[in-house]
Amino acid sequence: MASVSEAAAAAHAERPRDRLERKASTIDHTILSPGTVAINVQGAFIVDADPSNPPTPSDDGAQHDTDIRLPNHISVVSHVALDIGGSLAKLVYFSHEPDSKDPGGRLNFVKYETDQIDQCLDFIKKVQHDFEAQNGSRSGKMSIMATGGGAYKYYDEMRKVLGAEILREDEMDCLIMGLDFFITEIPREVFTYDDTDPMHFEEARADIYPYLLVNIGSGVSMVKVSGRREFERIGGTSLGGGTLWGLLSLLTGARTFDDMLKMAEVGDNGVVDMLVGDIYGADYSKIGLKSSTIASSFGKVFKMKRQGETQAEDHGGLSHECREEDNDVSDSQAIFKPEDISRSLLYAVSNNIGQIAYLQSEKHNLEHIYFGGSFIRGHRQTIQTLSYAINFWSKGEKKAYFLRHEGYLGSVGAFLKRQPRNWGRRNSFEEYPVVRPTIQHREG
Repeated sequence: MASVSEAAAAAHAERPRDRLERKASTIDHTILSPGTVAINVQGAFIVDADPSNPPTPSDDGAQHDTDIRLPNHISVVSHVALDIGGSLAKLVYFSHEPDSKDPGGRLNFVKYETDQIDQCLDFIKKVQHDFEAQNGSRSGKMSIMATGGGAYKYYDEMRKVLGAEILREDEMDCLIMGLDFFITEIPREVFTYDDTDPMHFEEARADIYPYLLVNIGSGVSMVKVSGRREFERIGGTSLGGGTLWGLLSLLTGARTFDDMLKMAEVGDNGVVDMLVGDIYGADYSKIGLKSSTIASSFGKVFKMKRQGETQAEDHGGLSHECREEDNDVSDSQAIFKPEDISRSLLYAVSNNIGQIAYLQSEKHNLEHIYFGGSFIRGHRQTIQTLSYAINFWSKGEKKAYFLRHEGYLGSVGAFLKRQPRNWGRRNSFEEYPVVRPTIQHREG
């Protein structure tokens, strides 16, 4: 009869082989029965873009954002996630490192304008093709996790073009799940803004609840989050990204939202807006208003337009025939620069959102306010304005938080819908070792 020490030695000798067999068996099971997979986020980090080579839209309209490297995730991921909003379609998918000996892979983030949904679906077809080429014929069809209003509007088209299973998920549920993931799992994702420290990264926190999510897309939704899957939409406004995009399309020659933001960067809103200094000639320090504070958005337009018309009349003006020929060019466009108009309207929309967010946080006693949605796009003036509004109205008692992947909360949440219970750095690494993918039934 073998001694206890001999039995232990024999068991120890078998462990590496057993682990290898279990690993191979589990991966085979994943390929044959694609379902939930525990995404291993241990060691995850954001792949910073090369400043000398910033991402630019591709010929098919795709805009690629910074990836998240997952160096310890080795199992097969047989789904992608797509959040289709009124303005943008945001895609998240996993890929292994091409032509690399390094293990792991990365989460890829790509967005299209919703008007280019056909190009977006063509891109997903390429992702499907690459998945099947890497994993062989046993991999089956890649499924699509879809959320947002477009998950319903384009459902039939997605099924027809992609020939895949389309699983539609609740939009608000996905937003919260995506934000929770970024807050708790991804280092250097969440940051605050200050003039002296424009991107101060926040450490991941376990006690994240309660908080307010201000999701700014075409419109704005404000959601109180009290716990996992415990949330309530408490307000919002129709004046969001779609408002800015629509009005600037009418008032300037910009064709894309990014063009509008670029114009806003070099504009001077003081030419268009009436400032406190225009009224008082200086700061109104008694109530804490600087001379540069906006007293009235677009407040100078009417006065300056009337002055321009009066001067034209005093000097003979334009003949009726000339006005008829030039009636496609507005007087305001002749007087005001598109850059100044862009900056003024950006401030108007952002200030309005920031003040409503503060009032909602005050009403519901919420200290932490997270801003998400594709309206922000990492744009400095937008972040500065929202942060200033929260700091000003709360007298420094509340904080505005931003994310580097702020536009992908919904798509990341949809992507994570195929995760097992209690996964992630905060809950499951003791339970699920690095090399072990987990197959369970999807929640809900």
